[in-house]
Amino acid sequence: MQIGIDSFVSIVTDPETGVDITPVQRVQHLLEEVERADQVGLDTYGIGEHHRQEYMDSAPAILLAAAAARTTDIRLNSAVTVLSASDPVRVFQEFATLDLVSQGRIDMVVGRGSFTEAFPLFGLDLADYDSLFAEKLDLLLRIRDNAEVTWSGRHRPPLNRQGVYPRPLQNPLPIWVGVGGTPESFVRAGTLGLPLMVAIIGGQPARFRPLIDLYRQAGQRAGHAPEQLTVGLHCFGFVGDSLQQAADDFYPGWAQMFTKIGKERGFGPPVRAQYDAMLGPDGAFLIGDPQTVATKILRISDDLGGISRISLQMTNVRLAHANLLHGIELLGTRVAPLVRAAVGA
Repeated sequence: MQIGIDSFVSIVTDPETGVDITPVQRVQHLLEEVERADQVGLDTYGIGEHHRQEYMDSAPAILLAAAAARTTDIRLNSAVTVLSASDPVRVFQEFATLDLVSQGRIDMVVGRGSFTEAFPLFGLDLADYDSLFAEKLDLLLRIRDNAEVTWSGRHRPPLNRQGVYPRPLQNPLPIWVGVGGTPESFVRAGTLGLPLMVAIIGGQPARFRPLIDLYRQAGQRAGHAPEQLTVGLHCFGFVGDSLQQAADDFYPGWAQMFTKIGKERGFGPPVRAQYDAMLGPDGAFLIGDPQTVATKILRISDDLGGISRISLQMTNVRLAHANLLHGIELLGTRVAPLVRAAVGA
């Protein structure tokens, strides 16, 4: 099982001073975080894509290129590339170039995104939310499989025997599909035989088992081998020296973020009791001391019929940089060995 981290590169308020760190500092902190993850033996590091004031990840390919130049072993990925609002030709060129820079350490995780700001920003109609993604995924896969492409669709001008370069080192370049909770998305990924990255931001992970079964069944019906139908998870997580310390350090930023999102979407503000429920054995949060987090990862994998990758979303708008670096170190040196030993056994 691969174990890693995802970051949305949020603006961070220093919990000691109450002052926002500067954008330059935040980007430098991000690169230090990726370096630390590489040094402690984590398998993956993902950077998201958002077009909002509170995030610094609107150009993830540039951040991933900087991370690739400062690391040697860790696989780097998008988390996710908002393909619906992007040109698949340009996206492929960027990630093929990244693959060359990293010497074959790039994965692309594509999705529709959980926020909608990218659609008006790039002149797209939100009513085309799904058809944009389906069509652009089709083109992206066509480009991956063919250097010279002939293709036509509804949302983009056609290609007529046009070359798309450079080509990546990896052949094929790994492309995962990031999904939330829509059954059609699970079926689409399975039918195409693409690896699946499931975002679980609350509730009980076990409730996703029917959807993951649906993905595997769709893939097998389409003729894909079971080992090709890879499942990964993206979950909130943080590792501390004790469960209480980890929970207390992560809560203020989590509450601030979901208060803002809830206000935008018409939900009430979160409360500590909701958060604490997610820390329990059946909850979705991978927050606690190393043994607690490792045990929970293994339980979730069993509940979902086996997973191949888990990425902890450790972005937190009120978490000190030093605490995050320590959490990354604990994930790599304490949690990952426990999980790998159990899986190997």
